[in-house]
Amino acid sequence: MFKIVSKRPLNEAKTVVEFVIDAPLVARKAKPGQFIIFRIDEYGERVPVTIAASDPKKGTVTIMVQPVGKSTKMLNTMEPGDCLADFVGPLGRPTNMEGLKKVCVIGGGVGNAIAYPVAKGMHDRGIQVDMIAGFRSKDIVILEEEMRAGTDHLYITTDDGSYGEAGFNVTKLQALLDAGEQYDEIMCVGPTRMMQRVCEATKPYGVKTIASMNPIMLDGTGMCGACRLTVGGETKFACVDGPEFDGHLVDWDGIIQRGAYYAQEEKEAAEHICRITGGVREHG
Repeated sequence: MFKIVSKRPLNEAKTVVEFVIDAPLVARKAKPGQFIIFRIDEYGERVPVTIAASDPKKGTVTIMVQPVGKSTKMLNTMEPGDCLADFVGPLGRPTNMEGLKKVCVIGGGVGNAIAYPVAKGMHDRGIQVDMIAGFRSKDIVILEEEMRAGTDHLYITTDDGSYGEAGFNVTKLQALLDAGEQYDEIMCVGPTRMMQRVCEATKPYGVKTIASMNPIMLDGTGMCGACRLTVGGETKFACVDGPEFDGHLVDWDGIIQRGAYYAQEEKEAAEHICRITGGVREHG
């Protein structure tokens, strides 16, 4: 069992919640870009979540979760002292930082919870990091202080103009590239369509662009094949070959199609009320 050490919402809208989990073996090995898979209980589904931070001395791992699906909503009902049945990791390949001198990390919405630890990890290694953090509105902005401390330049954009610069994060990236900013690499994390637009914007400049992919996953070991995607015409598995891939080679149409496979089942699971428990904290 893996105990929840602390829990806190990361914005006023409480759309993203941070959990610190007691998991010494995972904390000892975790690196930026890797993820874990948790289960609420023995009946629960396996949910992949990127590692936001780890503290080997304390034996803790930090994850940031958006309570939108059944399992993440169930997790959000739990409190410090409660325990998760499974917390497996670290999984996936760490972010490759070799040879990089200047990068731009671009996050969209809750994707900034994934983008931030990667940006900080690069910054800690002496890499110059510009970060563009995009949100719909001011009330869902997360990790602003942490992002400012962990990067060289932070640009915050909001779709409605309620905070930072008005407009989309991709628009800001385009402006920086048009102004002559040169990066060894650009990394994007967020909604699939956003990452696709980032890759379309960077391709004419020939800038290597990495996309952090988080498709449907089950076992996290490459055995089930649920997380397969096409990259450069080849089948890859996000859990063992990724989760980071060359965005200019990703088959985005295939990713978008696969992402909607279980939309109806997810909707039914979220709406189902158990006759025994009467609420969301049910097995399933």
